[in-house]
Amino acid sequence: MSKPTNIPFHSPSISDKERDYLLECLATRKLSGDGGFTKRCHDWLKANLETPHALLTHSCTAALEMAALLADLKPGDEVIMPSYTFVSTANAVALRQAVPVFIDVREDTLNIDETEIEAAITPKTKAICAVHYAGVAAEMDTILKIARKHNLLVIEDAAQGLMASYKGRALGTIGDFGAISFHETKNIVSGEGGALLIQDDKLALRAEIIREKGTNRSQFFRGQIDKYTWVDIGSSYLPSDLLSALLLAQLERAREITDKRLAIWDHYRKGLQEFADAKLIRLQTIPTECRHNAHIFYLLLPDLETRSALIEGLKAEGIQAPFHYVPLHSSPGGKKFGRVSPRVGAGSNSSVGGSLPVTDAVSDRLVRLPLFAELEHSERVLDIAKRFLKTLSTKGVNYRSPLDT
Repeated sequence: MSKPTNIPFHSPSISDKERDYLLECLATRKLSGDGGFTKRCHDWLKANLETPHALLTHSCTAALEMAALLADLKPGDEVIMPSYTFVSTANAVALRQAVPVFIDVREDTLNIDETEIEAAITPKTKAICAVHYAGVAAEMDTILKIARKHNLLVIEDAAQGLMASYKGRALGTIGDFGAISFHETKNIVSGEGGALLIQDDKLALRAEIIREKGTNRSQFFRGQIDKYTWVDIGSSYLPSDLLSALLLAQLERAREITDKRLAIWDHYRKGLQEFADAKLIRLQTIPTECRHNAHIFYLLLPDLETRSALIEGLKAEGIQAPFHYVPLHSSPGGKKFGRVSPRVGAGSNSSVGGSLPVTDAVSDRLVRLPLFAELEHSERVLDIAKRFLKTLSTKGVNYRSPLDT
């Protein structure tokens, strides 16, 4: 019997265009940051995302760190964010000796629960960080309204959000700052890479300086000053122009790549809807005001034991289907550098090290199915998942809301 085909969780979409642009970049012998391909990527992002300022960085982590610098975070300042996110969201804040304040996520989108934000605001609060999980927008109108009321900045962690939107606006362009990722695991990739989107002209000028090691080098090359010098704090956040060459090809193919991913996402959704209708699992919710980008297809199982069994069952068939984040609030770093805000109506029971019930539950129940543009075996993944899920109905195991347990 032949071994089953191994199906990875992700694989980047690479065409001749990526190879051609890389060779073209090599031929220029301009390989460091801010070369011709970097500038073309900036132009693409500004035009297609309708944002006034876009700067490529060597990672989304770098973009978030730049946002923290631009927000002028000081020791003891607080930034409200979901616990269900990647560590870079919190690290950018902790590096400024500010405090990540963790609140729960919504059960339907796994985005920051906007109804719990105001209860987390203190005199030390400086910003709100909204993470657009799985390329589905957080409830930005409410978040912006709260931010304006309390004079707070809004940082969008749109690492997973390129080619997705909220009420027609590209993710990352709605708040004061937006951070995008081009890591190999994302939809549009450069291996490693990111971008910072900025709405304010003065902050954009400072961002250029921070990105260029604290110097006004960019102004010098534009002929605006006769020599450049050290004027502010900063670091080296530029990507190589080689990576930008790869990225430009990806950006120019972004619609094609996204459409292929959406087709697979829709195929999974239709195939598993019967199990959601039977309340054996819960599937991702896409609010009507959101246009998603098929970054992730996930399902939520009844409990950790069932989730682990599905992952192992898929693994036995050569299919890689991982879970996702370990909540930051319960991690050693989260306990050391951050704190949990009291939940609405929870009194003092949700203080440091406290529980965030939705976050804790989804972390144990979520599994992601393979999803990438050139995936040829989505039907096989679906068949094996459905075979497993059919056994749940015979065991009397049902999905229950974590707020009901």
